[in-house]
Amino acid sequence: MDDKTMLEGILFDLKVLGDLCLHGSIESCGDVHKCFVNALDEVLVLQNDLFNVMSDVGMYNVTNVEVSKIKKAIGKFNSSLEG
Repeated sequence: MDDKTMLEGILFDLKVLGDLCLHGSIESCGDVHKCFVNALDEVLVLQNDLFNVMSDVGMYNVTNVEVSKIKKAIGKFNSSLEG
């Protein structure tokens, strides 16, 4: 298995774990809530760190979208809500 495939798998796992921690924090209270919130914070930091490493070595490329394309998508969305 190459590095990119392995790191993408780890990033996916971190995203799933983050989702579990998010829902755990929403559905809990007291000390359990605090535990889930702390775990979520840690998972998000790990996810961000891994993303930055992958970006730095060219494994995860992000491209900026033109503002006109964003406005066009918003217009389509708004018109679909009206129609």
